[in-house]
Amino acid sequence: MRHRKSTKRLGRSSSHHKALLAALSCGLIKERKIKTTISKAKLAKSFAEKLVTLGKKNTLSSRRMAIAKLRQEDAVKILFSEIAPVFADRDGGYTRIIKLGRRRSDGSEMAILEFVEDTTVAPVADAE
Repeated sequence: MRHRKSTKRLGRSSSHHKALLAALSCGLIKERKIKTTISKAKLAKSFAEKLVTLGKKNTLSSRRMAIAKLRQEDAVKILFSEIAPVFADRDGGYTRIIKLGRRRSDGSEMAILEFVEDTTVAPVADAE
């Protein structure tokens, strides 16, 4: 029985579940948008929002915790330098899920997971 269990594991072992969430979140951070199934998108959304909250703290401890969860230092650098500053004045709701319909091959419900605000780095204009 799974009484009072807070996480959905999607039929995977705990290590596979953690690796899946890390991979989805790294893809979201690097590409700013990912296409996946709805159930995976819902899990990745909560995981990614917690990472953005860590990025907003911008301490050594939070950076180490993000590296431990994401397992990719380049994704952590992008998270802390580009994504977290965009959401500095926002208290949550950093991502959105857009439903796409069913996948043709197996009928799985598909969705796009993306950041709410535009997180691309704009070139800085010269102040002359």
